[in-house]
Amino acid sequence: MKIIAINGSPRKNGNTSKALELMGEELEKQGISVETIQIGHLDIHGCIGCGYCRTSEMNQCVFKEDLVNETAAKMREADGFILACPTYYAGIAGTMKAFLDRVFYTSSRYFKYKVATSVSVVRRAGGVDTVHQLNNYLNLAETILPPSQYWTIAYGREKGEVEGDGEGLQTLRKNARAMAWLLQVVEAGKETIPLPAEEDRVMTNFIR
Repeated sequence: MKIIAINGSPRKNGNTSKALELMGEELEKQGISVETIQIGHLDIHGCIGCGYCRTSEMNQCVFKEDLVNETAAKMREADGFILACPTYYAGIAGTMKAFLDRVFYTSSRYFKYKVATSVSVVRRAGGVDTVHQLNNYLNLAETILPPSQYWTIAYGREKGEVEGDGEGLQTLRKNARAMAWLLQVVEAGKETIPLPAEEDRVMTNFIR
């Protein structure tokens, strides 16, 4: 099994990287490979709502000069993924937001019932808001979220400071272990338990 970890931090080897490394170690102990893709330092265009991806081959985004389409394809093929980013003004960093809007608009239909989780790194406050925003993508894509003992937040500002957050690191380790367990449960159940029945999507507009 394989996980794609998305690092939304612009800092190479920063605290977000440390958080993902810790989770990756726990997953790899269970035989699950992890590929980390750092996107926070890149120039990524936001979604313009053009609708190109609805009719294009493999539902690709109209902007092809960055790694959004390539990474979306990897996430579709993977058994699950982790979304991780620092906290900017109690929210998702701008490049990560642009990336997620495009990836999930083109690919949510491919993510259904994959196991996925989110992590935020923060100096002091606003991390809960960032986790909630990241989880909005996961919930609307109908992914399965593993639990932990607390919100999946690690504290630190300068590189390496997150390693001093004992409770935060424990929370991430437990989340990663729960993710590994869920991945194995989902894989084991594929042979015997059918997926929930589907319905055609109903769209209701409140202003007519």
